[in-house]
Amino acid sequence: MSHLLITHMHWDHAGHLAAFPTARVHLQERELAFCTGRAMRHAAPRRPFEAEDVNAVIRLLFDERLTLHEGPATIVPGVEVHPAPGHTPGLQVVRVHTKRGWVVLASDSSHLWANIRRRAPFPILDHLASMVEAYETVEDLADGVDHVIPGHDPQVATRFPRVADAPRWVQLHEDPIAPYSDPAELELSERVIS
Repeated sequence: MSHLLITHMHWDHAGHLAAFPTARVHLQERELAFCTGRAMRHAAPRRPFEAEDVNAVIRLLFDERLTLHEGPATIVPGVEVHPAPGHTPGLQVVRVHTKRGWVVLASDSSHLWANIRRRAPFPILDHLASMVEAYETVEDLADGVDHVIPGHDPQVATRFPRVADAPRWVQLHEDPIAPYSDPAELELSERVIS
């Protein structure tokens, strides 16, 4: 059986479920409750959600292909999900055991490495204090700072080796090939040089 782990229900993380017609889908129950609850009456919290994606997940529930988790869960040996609310109430991160140790796919619990490393939350969030707390959860689950993979940082594509026959993909199970560059430090050094 194949498994599909949805970190949260925002359109850029939950779309195209039809492309996985036989997969068992995993989601935190709290996320489903949020995206089908009263908060969706308001435009601002509903903006990153697509009704079609939410409806697709509900159909999976009725088709008995959706597993709802209440907290941490092991999907298969070496692959776990852990709640990390803040960006959304039911966001979960994925912890994967690789040859270099436990890697955490942080998704949008940290959009960028700068968010988690500087404790500077990304501005699209449901609950600020929960997001900052989630940083500690993510760090505790990972085997080091380079084992945390943020959801939207372009540095991911340059810090890890590429897959030879799929150059848009990188190998997160391998050690980084380039150091992390803090954007604020780069900006400061460019100003000093100028």
